[in-house]
Amino acid sequence: MRLFQSISGRLLLAGSLVLTAFLGVTGLILDRLFCHSIESGIQQRLKTTTYLLMSAAELGGKEGVSLPDMLPEARFSTLKSGLYAQVANNAGKGLWRSPSMSTLNISYHKNLKPLEQRFKRSVASNGQELFVFSFGLTLQNNAGPEKQYTFSVAESLYNYKKQVAEFRQNLAISLGSVALLLLVTQWLVLRWGLVPLRRAADGLTAIEAGKQTQLQGNYPKELRGLTNNINALINSEREHIKRYRDALGDLAHSMKTPLAVLQGYMEDSEKKELLANDAKEQVARMTQIVEYQLQRAATSGRIALAKPVALEPLVKKVIAALNKVYLEKTVESQLDFDKEVVYHGDEGDLMEITGNLLDNAYKWCDSRVVMSVKREITKSGTIAGVKIRVWDDGPGIPVELMDKVLQRGTRADVGTEGHGIGLAIVDTIAQLYGGCVNIEAGPLGGAMVSVYLKGT
Repeated sequence: MRLFQSISGRLLLAGSLVLTAFLGVTGLILDRLFCHSIESGIQQRLKTTTYLLMSAAELGGKEGVSLPDMLPEARFSTLKSGLYAQVANNAGKGLWRSPSMSTLNISYHKNLKPLEQRFKRSVASNGQELFVFSFGLTLQNNAGPEKQYTFSVAESLYNYKKQVAEFRQNLAISLGSVALLLLVTQWLVLRWGLVPLRRAADGLTAIEAGKQTQLQGNYPKELRGLTNNINALINSEREHIKRYRDALGDLAHSMKTPLAVLQGYMEDSEKKELLANDAKEQVARMTQIVEYQLQRAATSGRIALAKPVALEPLVKKVIAALNKVYLEKTVESQLDFDKEVVYHGDEGDLMEITGNLLDNAYKWCDSRVVMSVKREITKSGTIAGVKIRVWDDGPGIPVELMDKVLQRGTRADVGTEGHGIGLAIVDTIAQLYGGCVNIEAGPLGGAMVSVYLKGT
């Protein structure tokens, strides 16, 4: 059973079974062809011997036909030589039999028509297996009537069986040697062909042991997608862990100041009366910090083998929710999407990007919001990424604040409710996807925020 747990073992076993079946069928076919060829040769030889016997036959004598003492084949005169002959009339009566037959009885063909020939296997009275060839012939004296005879020649199967046995032995040795050679070759080819898989397995073992950080080296194109995705998964996991650690460190560092302020108020009796006024501000600040750091840590970022996310249905869900939140503003929304545009990323990240962009647009617009989602095409015609743009007809963002609003806690209007972390989160997510965020004046007078996400 352990053999089936190995790819090389399975391939070697399957190849061995196919090879055995192929060579077995090949052996059977070659054996049949050889036997048929030998039988055809024996039939032709017996036919020739029969012709020689007929040419030596003479008309006359007591039985109407006779053969000379000096026969065309010497073995006819040798007792039990393995070559026998008989001449019979069409009444079935044997007129002549070769001295080699002696008292041996052989089942010959009878009553053959002129020029008719037959070939068969037979068994003599002593159990000897024979090939028998018979030929029908008509003979006539100058003045006498025509008479029909059957000339038959039989030969022992001894030499035939010996040749077949030798051939089968040689065939078995040859095919066995070929099979062994092919199995060894197959094993070597499998070892060579599976080297990249073993190297990948060794690489994963080294990664688990901490000896290397990812799969290294060049792999065949059939494995390149797998190894690249494994490396992407490893890098993604490391980035997630790093983000969690960084977020926790930043969270701890950021919380020190508001906590120190509150602690100072608690320890200074003169400032205790100010605690109530500043506590709300410090708690709000801590809430903002916690929300930003948790969102930053939870961002998935690029994930290998991520399924494609259809952007248009996702955006329509966000807009449907915002239309209910900003019902009193009666915002007119317009969407401009490439047909069936999708992005291979985390749906939660894409929801966060589109949700923050549209929420800001709804919040600041007078009555109109436009969103555009387009594929970015390279010069070679391949898809390089996706560009998401949102603009509105609101007051816009001052030029001097366009870069600053991407920083955590910065707001274009401090009088408007919010924490000022929405665009900072969008910028963080875009960077994780190899993209960027750009803010400029839009065609409707308000701000236009563009988010570029690399790859699809």
